[in-house]
Amino acid sequence: MAITPAQVFAALLSDPDQENNRRCRPERRRSKSPAAGGEREVQVSASAEVSAPPNRARLYVMVASKKETAAAAKGSVNRRLDYIVQSVRGHGVREDSVTVTKDFRRVENAYQMEAEVCVIFGDFGKMEDLCNLLVEKLDSSVIVGSPQFYHTTEAVESIRRQACLRAVANSRRKAFEVCRLLGQTLGRPLIIREEETRESEGLASEAPTPDNTRPLTVQQQISNASVTVCSKVFVTFELKSKDNFKRNN
Repeated sequence: MAITPAQVFAALLSDPDQENNRRCRPERRRSKSPAAGGEREVQVSASAEVSAPPNRARLYVMVASKKETAAAAKGSVNRRLDYIVQSVRGHGVREDSVTVTKDFRRVENAYQMEAEVCVIFGDFGKMEDLCNLLVEKLDSSVIVGSPQFYHTTEAVESIRRQACLRAVANSRRKAFEVCRLLGQTLGRPLIIREEETRESEGLASEAPTPDNTRPLTVQQQISNASVTVCSKVFVTFELKSKDNFKRNN
């Protein structure tokens, strides 16, 4: 008598409580990046350069006198010092932009008095007018120094922002031209990353002074103190599908 083979099916059942909890627990889904989701995109890099002259100038004016008596030394300096301060204020410089320091000492059998006036200018034309006035009206005991041009912290930050924003604008124009060439429609930016920032002083177009013995002119000093910021960005833009483009229109 032939024996019919038997078939056995088995399954491992989990704990009913654990099974119910698993079914009630919401399914976790991994967030997908734009690239992982298969979205169409275009990636471009662009750069921009912004140059700006200094927005402040620091001017030092020194007064000195050496006399046999202390009163004579002080009187000589104070007369010139009062005239300098009045001239500075007459050119519209605020009081908090003027600093006066004095030094009084005895040298051998005489008394020496020195005073220094530091003035911060935002208007370089007024600074030049003041320098010319002091040189014309005062004697050789008054020394008008060369101005020191510089940028404030706020001005440098503004130049950096302008360079970055222009680089982003250049990247959008670049991506738009690529899309137009390929018959595509440019969408919103997905990723904007500033990859590099370079800063330098002086204008590259300025030629070196042919005669190093001659002092620099005011315009040359301004050019040397100018700041140039170059920003390079990497931007990923979305490519709109034709269906989305039609719906938006």
